[in-house]
Amino acid sequence: MKPSPLYVGVDVGASRTKVAVLNVQRMVIGHAVKKSGTDFASTADACLASALKMAGANRSNIVKSISTGYGRKNVSFADDTRTEISCHAKGCYLYFPQAITIIDIGGQDNKIIKLDKDGRRIDFKMNRKCAAGTGAFLEEMSVRLDIALEEMDALARKSQSMVELGSYCTVFTATEVLEKIRQGERVPDIVKGLFSSVIKRVMEMDSFTESVVMSGGVVAYNPYLVTMIEERLGRRVFVPDLPQLSGAIGAALYAMDQMGGWR
Repeated sequence: MKPSPLYVGVDVGASRTKVAVLNVQRMVIGHAVKKSGTDFASTADACLASALKMAGANRSNIVKSISTGYGRKNVSFADDTRTEISCHAKGCYLYFPQAITIIDIGGQDNKIIKLDKDGRRIDFKMNRKCAAGTGAFLEEMSVRLDIALEEMDALARKSQSMVELGSYCTVFTATEVLEKIRQGERVPDIVKGLFSSVIKRVMEMDSFTESVVMSGGVVAYNPYLVTMIEERLGRRVFVPDLPQLSGAIGAALYAMDQMGGWR
């Protein structure tokens, strides 16, 4: 019996490495996420092994692999590479095939990507000037507050009176947060203020079209950010089932394209 053909996408970010394994029906049947660390190649290999195990498959099933992201050239098993902008766009458009604005909040940068109704990219912007508004910002603030990063979403939801934070810089915000603690402000109110700061940075990057999609690891672990943006926009914001894997899924779809499996 001929093995079922599979397509693999690898998104090597500065913070996390993600692998998605897709079948010919464009379904994600295996995936994995690990800290990228300092050895991108080794981490990508480990993610692939975990994703294939979930899929009940092995490397002989893979027809083609494409890598994307910060460390895309460090993936030993990738047959080709694509830019992260194109892969995030393709990954989100799979689930929301319409004109959309994609907000991707990553570990080190944010992306705003606009697509027309046919999935063609018409504009994009990236925030690379500093860590403010990214996952790294929230990680630094969790250390300052001495709370686990995974607890921040639940804490923000408990806020009764959000603390407004005025600083635009991660370093200055850390100082401001310490001052708020000294003044006796409640931690949930400070955390919601930090979430609000992330949203402000994102919304300052560009205007949004009617349909907005949010993706990225920060959104995956902090879904309250989606709720807060919905409140700001006054309308629903869409999120893929696996928002952290959007780039990897897009890369796998490009692999499928190249082999004529789907267009």
